Amino acid sequence: MYTEFVMVLTLSLFAEIFFQQLWIKKMHGLKIEQVTKLYGPSWHEKTKTGTPTMGGIIFIPVFLASIYGGSFLNPFTEIGTLSKIALYPVLAAAVGFWDDWIKYSKRSSDGLKSMEKLFLQIIVTVPWALWVTPGPMTIFPTILIPRYVGIGLITFAGVGLQNAVNVTDGLDGLAAGSVLISLLGALSFLGAEPSVIISIGSAAGICLGFLWHNSYPASVFMGDVGAHFFAGLLLSLCIVSGAFLFIIPIAFIFGLEIISVAIQIISIRCFNKKIFLMSPVHHHFEMLGWKETQIVTRFWIVHAAGMLILMSLLFLLIFLV
Repeated sequence: MYTEFVMVLTLSLFAEIFFQQLWIKKMHGLKIEQVTKLYGPSWHEKTKTGTPTMGGIIFIPVFLASIYGGSFLNPFTEIGTLSKIALYPVLAAAVGFWDDWIKYSKRSSDGLKSMEKLFLQIIVTVPWALWVTPGPMTIFPTILIPRYVGIGLITFAGVGLQNAVNVTDGLDGLAAGSVLISLLGALSFLGAEPSVIISIGSAAGICLGFLWHNSYPASVFMGDVGAHFFAGLLLSLCIVSGAFLFIIPIAFIFGLEIISVAIQIISIRCFNKKIFLMSPVHHHFEMLGWKETQIVTRFWIVHAAGMLILMSLLFLLIFLV
C-alpha cells in the first residue's frame, strides 16, 4: 500500500520543484511580488519585499494530477473519495487566490476586508461540508454527532484553520515545513484507505518541493492561495477519514499562532497592553533577536512534540471510551 505513497510523493516532489521554478520566472516577469505588511518587523521590508508570491497556485495542478494519476496504482482507490478530499482545498485556495490577486492589483499588503474574507470562507466551506456529511458525522472512531452540529464544527474549523495557516506563513519554510510534519503525523493514524494515502503522499511531495525554493532565503512565497490550500487539505483528510478530532493535533502549531494573535488583539483592545512584542508569536521571537532559521527549526520541533502529545491524549481517550 505504501508503494503508491512513495511513488506519488516522488512524482509530486519533482513536479513541484520543476513547475515552481518556471512559475518563479513567470512571476518575476509579471512583477507578482511580496509587499511587506505594515505590522511586520521593519527589516522584512528589505529581506522579503520583492520576492515572488502566489507560489501556491502550482500546488493545485500538481496535487490533482498526482492523486488522480496515482489512483491507477491501486485498484481499490475510490475516485469519489479522492474528489471529496481534493475539492475543499481547491475551493479554499480560490478564496486565497482572490485575496492575493487584490493585493497584486493594488500593489498593497491589504487584500480582502476581514468580513469579506470570512464570508467567502464560509461560502466555500458549508456546501462542501453538506456534501461530505450526508448523515451523522464521525468525529472519532466510536463517536457520532448530529449532522448539522458536524457541519457547524467543520465550518468553524475550516475558517479557523485557513486563517491559522495563513498567519503562520510569515517566515521562510515555517508553514510548509509545519504542514509536512502534520502530514507525516496524519499518515500514522489516517493512512488506511488508498485515497488518503495517495493524497498525503502527494501533499508531502509538494511540501518538500516547495521547501526546495522556500527555504531561507526564500525564492518564492506560497501566498494566501497556498496557505488556504494546505489548510483545506488537512481538514478534508480528517473529515473524510472519519476522525475530525484529529485536526487538533495536526493543527497544533497553527493553533498556537492564531491564538497568539487573538490574545494580542484582546489584550490591546481591553487592557491597552501587549502580551507579545509582536504577533503572531513567531514575530515575538524575531523581536527578541532569534535568527529566522532558529525560529523555524524550533517551531518545527515544538509542532512535532505538541502533535505527538495531543495524539497520545486522543488515543488514551479512545481507550477510556
